[in-house]
Amino acid sequence: MLFSYKATNSQGASISGKAEAADKVSLVALLRKQGLHPVVIDIDKSGKFQLFSKRKKVKLGDLVIFTRQLSTMISAGVPLARSLSALESDAENPYMREVISGITKDVQSGIPLGDAFSKFPNVFSEVYVNMVRAGEEGGILDDILKRLATQVEQDSSIRKKIKSAMMYPIVILCITIIAFFGIMLIIMPKLANVFASVGGSNYKLPVYTQVLLNISNFCARPTIMRALHLGFLKIPNLFFLLAIFAVIVFFLLRYIKTPKGQYQFHDLLLRIPVIKIIILKIAIARFSRTFASLMGSGVSVLDSLEVTGKALGNKVIEKELAAAAIEVKNGKPLSKPISESKHFPPIVSQMLVVGEETGEMDTVLVKIADFYEEEVSVLIDGLAAIIEPIMIVFLGAGVGLIAASVMGPIANLSKSIGSS
Repeated sequence: MLFSYKATNSQGASISGKAEAADKVSLVALLRKQGLHPVVIDIDKSGKFQLFSKRKKVKLGDLVIFTRQLSTMISAGVPLARSLSALESDAENPYMREVISGITKDVQSGIPLGDAFSKFPNVFSEVYVNMVRAGEEGGILDDILKRLATQVEQDSSIRKKIKSAMMYPIVILCITIIAFFGIMLIIMPKLANVFASVGGSNYKLPVYTQVLLNISNFCARPTIMRALHLGFLKIPNLFFLLAIFAVIVFFLLRYIKTPKGQYQFHDLLLRIPVIKIIILKIAIARFSRTFASLMGSGVSVLDSLEVTGKALGNKVIEKELAAAAIEVKNGKPLSKPISESKHFPPIVSQMLVVGEETGEMDTVLVKIADFYEEEVSVLIDGLAAIIEPIMIVFLGAGVGLIAASVMGPIANLSKSIGSS
């Protein structure tokens, strides 16, 4: 979210500007870290009413390239501001160029790199920002950026596999729905007239043909409108029902974005058999790699758990990690609450015990992440291989039913006409 603000610095001078943040509280914390005292903070409404404005975003691939290049230049001893200026001129994405320009100006004015990144939460996640801050404090920023590039690449690879696996079923499903409604609204009414004119009023259609005709008649006629005394609109039931469905989906999506709705939605996903397995494996892989990166960067266990929980993408598991952080704060090892978790498998807690005993927690967690990322890859590939034939079977069954509903009565009419 973009905010405009007015603040005063330590000398009492007034400063105004714009910054992106998750909310006003986050922006206040960010400004205070920069030595500024916020006076006025408002949501920036410039360009808000542009109906067809293009949404600004940065692809994960662009973020990986930026992170790796910045890491290489810092390792080579190039000053940070100069590195950012060079990357700004090389960036192909216009919005990424705009983001780097803002970061460069902040760094040149003395703002830490992590705080500059935090102004663009739609580009740099909380995990990314916290790891950069840890790298700055520990003097190992180049190593941290290399870890971040690897982590972003892994996330990008998983997302691409999921999108690739879902593309074919979605296309087939959309074609099937469009074809079904096209047949219901265009073909079936014409066939109904043919059956009535040739077969007569006493001609009995097969049950499955009559069912399709009834559905077609209901979709085409504005019976619901008449029932609501809105018959003058003459909108077919199909479009009226689709409009109601769209409104329900709109408000459902709005509800899911609320904290309560988001938690309930994530809890529902963890109850669906196949989806549950995929979500858990992805969450465990993210937890292991992110937690390992933060621990390797020198971030404390409690801070690492807090940041990692927000990076998992599931509020239910995030709540479990928050509860685990409380137990760790009370003196228990992390492996103990993880072993009592409803969602983390026993192998994770067992590996954590090994990491705690050997003092190589980050190394053990990276191995867990590699294992579960491979599991996710295999699972998604297998799921894609299963979905394709299932969709073909359902599509074939639907086409067969429609063909039988149309050709059966026609064949019967042909026989009756030939015999007469």
